[in-house]
Amino acid sequence: MTDPGLQPNGTEKKGLFMRFLDGVEKVGNKLPHPFMLFVYLALFVIGLSAVVNLFGVTVVHPGTEEEMAIQSLISAEGLRFIIDSMLDNFVGFAPLGLVLVMMLGIGLAQKVGLIQAFMRKSILNAPPALVTYAVLFAGVIGNLASDAAFIIVPPLAAMVFYGLGRHPLAGLAAGFAGAGAGFTANVFIAGTDALLSGISTEVAQTIDPNIVVTPVDNWFFMIFSVLMLMVVGAFVTEKIIEPKLGNYEGDAERSLEKVTDEENRGLRNAMIAGLVYIGLIALVVLPAGAPLRGEDGGIVPSPFLSGIIPIILFFFITVAVAYGLTVGKIKGTSDIPNYMAESMKDMSAYIVLIFAAAQFIAYFNWSNLGIWIAVNSAQFLQEANLTGVGVIVGFTLLTAVLNLFIFSGSAQWALMAPIFIPMFMLLNYDPAIVQLAYRLGDSSTNIITPLNPYMLVVLAFMREYDKKAGFGTLFSIMLPYTIFFLAFWIVIFVVWTMIGIPIGPGVEMFLN
Repeated sequence: MTDPGLQPNGTEKKGLFMRFLDGVEKVGNKLPHPFMLFVYLALFVIGLSAVVNLFGVTVVHPGTEEEMAIQSLISAEGLRFIIDSMLDNFVGFAPLGLVLVMMLGIGLAQKVGLIQAFMRKSILNAPPALVTYAVLFAGVIGNLASDAAFIIVPPLAAMVFYGLGRHPLAGLAAGFAGAGAGFTANVFIAGTDALLSGISTEVAQTIDPNIVVTPVDNWFFMIFSVLMLMVVGAFVTEKIIEPKLGNYEGDAERSLEKVTDEENRGLRNAMIAGLVYIGLIALVVLPAGAPLRGEDGGIVPSPFLSGIIPIILFFFITVAVAYGLTVGKIKGTSDIPNYMAESMKDMSAYIVLIFAAAQFIAYFNWSNLGIWIAVNSAQFLQEANLTGVGVIVGFTLLTAVLNLFIFSGSAQWALMAPIFIPMFMLLNYDPAIVQLAYRLGDSSTNIITPLNPYMLVVLAFMREYDKKAGFGTLFSIMLPYTIFFLAFWIVIFVVWTMIGIPIGPGVEMFLN
């Protein structure tokens, strides 16, 4: 008699969700490399601008009230723009300088081992009752080291859980959830903040040249998100995942790499150096008449906020040098620029991607297609009475679905921002709010998309404890995190904005 749970060839039948994920993987794998995707989109914009131009389409700019025609890029003027602006589009692209400067400091901290040691100490030194929270915290904070958190936190968490007699796959899942779904959150300003805000500013200024989305514009909400991810993630781990997995009956042999005395001294000295640095910054920010206060004596706006990137850069350089000198990673002054150069090598793929993305956005803006689409979309939403917080939530859900197909957060935002930021700005939403709504949807599905390159890495870690583990096992234990994180994020976002709490210094839902 044939097992109803098996297909005719004897393999196990897949459920609806697994078939859906297989479809996502199949479609996603057919998408070109993000660089080529932007090249093709740029070519599409060039062609579309010519076609729309033939119909004499015009649009009234909402800021200047100027009537603007759709400009064809297939014209003498368009060709001159493509050739003359190519270098400026790349070099002047706002996110490029922001991210590279940030990574000089964060990359140095990573190369000397500071961030890795901090993550290990956070997990290994946590009391048993707080280990789950420590794992999630380390995963979330680990996005300072970019993708390194995916490699460090999940296997370390699995070993800690195993050592405590808990199921190691539950620890691995918690670590992956923190590093993946929590990628956008942090208590620090990270490279993600600089990258996304730079793209947001670039696009928002097509509507209002005076608008600037700073790296701290989502900071208050992101700090609270760290707490939410820890609490909700611990609940999912301990109340859903561990009971689902049951008792671990494997015979894996794993030893924990303890934080050495030298690393502990390095962390202590880094903390002291960081506190001294923060104290010095406070002296030039907090007192009345301090040089980094605004012209009206306030902090919002002020040189402190507009100059937050170099301030953060020097913070990370300070703590990284203190740690590196203590543990012997920095033996001479030449080691500092050498480590910085190594961190820049890791950014090479990003720099190449930005070149293509910058051209696409520049062509989209110059042709006036962005304004035309934004104005007509905003009018449609207003006529359909879809202008409340619900439309922002819908945007978050759309982002979560699209992230299943386009894993790169920066690439996806570079695709979506030119359409959605102007559209929502015409509905009077602050672009920082739109950016925040995007981040929530984008991060939530990082841990279930088959296009996440670290899925295979995490699966390899899983098989060290369960030889039969496959993608089905991984998806089944990660899906609850996605559902709970996305649901709680949306609820908190709605309540937060309805109450009117700023999501960052001076940033509320609507433009003033």
